[in-house]
Amino acid sequence: MRTRILLSILLAVAVTAAVLGLPLGFSALKLVEDFTRGDLTTRAQQIATLLDEQIASHRPIDLNAARLAVPGGARLVVRTQHQDYTYGPDPGENPLVEMVPTVKSGTVTIAAPSAPVRAQQLQVAGLVLLLVVLSAGTGMVVATVTARRLADPLRHVAARAARLGAGDFRPDPKRHQVPELDRVADALDASGAALSHLVQRERELVGDVSHQLRSRLTALHLRLEALTQTEDADVAEEASAALEQAERLSAVLDDLLAAATAARARDAEPLDVSAQLADVAAEWRDPLRAESRALRLRLPEGLLARATPARLREAIGVLLDNALRHGEGTVTLTARQGNGMVVVEVGDGGPGVPDQLVPFVFDRGFSAGGSTGVGLALARALVEADGGRLELSKARPAMFEVFLPLARADDVLGVPWKIDSTPR
Repeated sequence: MRTRILLSILLAVAVTAAVLGLPLGFSALKLVEDFTRGDLTTRAQQIATLLDEQIASHRPIDLNAARLAVPGGARLVVRTQHQDYTYGPDPGENPLVEMVPTVKSGTVTIAAPSAPVRAQQLQVAGLVLLLVVLSAGTGMVVATVTARRLADPLRHVAARAARLGAGDFRPDPKRHQVPELDRVADALDASGAALSHLVQRERELVGDVSHQLRSRLTALHLRLEALTQTEDADVAEEASAALEQAERLSAVLDDLLAAATAARARDAEPLDVSAQLADVAAEWRDPLRAESRALRLRLPEGLLARATPARLREAIGVLLDNALRHGEGTVTLTARQGNGMVVVEVGDGGPGVPDQLVPFVFDRGFSAGGSTGVGLALARALVEADGGRLELSKARPAMFEVFLPLARADDVLGVPWKIDSTPR
């Protein structure tokens, strides 16, 4: 895109330079010659006037009186009815010749050498060419700046759309002062918020449906187990068959939920959690230090989990921002491995979350501190998009826990392993 914009602008500059430069150069060359010829004509008229005065006063023609009007290197030829007079050297080949008539049917001719005029024309042509080159160079600089100014925002908006398609629903506050692109960015932010809310509702619905189905299947399983103990052989046999179908249905439900979780986390990759958390912590030390608060880390090496770098960084960033805005004292960021998961904990020494607000802390639009109420809901959506979960493990003082699935051995040792290239 940037190359096409640059080439289009440069083509316009080149066409403009050609359309204006060629006529300007031709006009400049013609102007130099016309100026020289006009000067010769003026001098010839002055000489003719002087000779007319000599003839009118019946004096012999004296060219010495007119020599001051003859340009250097030019030849003066005066033709009268009785005699021709010549003054000056031979002007050479292709001279510039200007002739003026006198009163007594004579002529005054000045022939000047053309070399000085051609030299002036070359100088003027060089100056015009220099102006054209400077104009083209300026146009190239303007084209480069314009192409960058247009292409960079387009790439940024395209990257924002790609992140949105990958499940990153974070709003992007960056705007480019280009009304059309800013409207697209606003639309992407609105779409991200709507998709985040939709995905959250979908996951809540799936969770509720799965919970209800499991409860009903458990109750059905218990009833059927009781029927298998009856003394009626036919009833016991039918109950056993129904119990087998119920167990199959429960297994199918487990498989469907596992497949849905795996589909959500398909973009996750084996990730060095400790390195990612260290990078995030480095970004938040200065904001916390500005509030006279500290950030304490406990990050063991070698913690590998399946996650998307951008989602994990944003989710932890939301939790640290929440601790900065609503918490007090030292903020702690720790990570550990347990029960087949990598657990990341973010806490602070503040008053925490009141008991009556704990059930609503992850609800979109809910906030106890006057903020938008989007952050924690978004953080949970980002973590769940990678197959993990985010919980409020302790209300007072607040402690949030992020549970991430461990990286599988075949991911670490096999082809799917990817090196995180995020700049640090």
